[in-house]
Amino acid sequence: MPAERTLVMIKPDGVRRGLVGEIISRFEKKGFRIVGLKMLRMSRELAEKFYSVHKGKQFFESLIEFITSGPVVAMVIEGDSAISVARLMIGATDGRQALPGTIRGDYSLSKTENVIHASDSPESASYEIGLLFREEELVSW
Repeated sequence: MPAERTLVMIKPDGVRRGLVGEIISRFEKKGFRIVGLKMLRMSRELAEKFYSVHKGKQFFESLIEFITSGPVVAMVIEGDSAISVARLMIGATDGRQALPGTIRGDYSLSKTENVIHASDSPESASYEIGLLFREEELVSW
């Protein structure tokens, strides 16, 4: 069975706070391979596509404003159970409820500015990777 791939994105607050190296290091130390990595600033159009599942929800506009407020670092990681393991590593959405030892548990006190995003299913991983990376930007090991 081929290794699973997922998207992990360090949000503007994580980039602003200088946590990029620390967060990448956690995924590498866990044993994941980085197969794509880039820094970008999301346009409103891209952000609306990225978070389209939340369109119409009360928090949608503030989510779009936040994610477009500064650069993000997006990476595609690959490894056994990448989607579920990455989600365990990042912790609960609300940093105040995330367990110590998780990325959000260690670095966030907010539900909105919660440092990191990771795809929650194979379908969302495929969709999100496709939005942020061209196939030729991903490497095979």
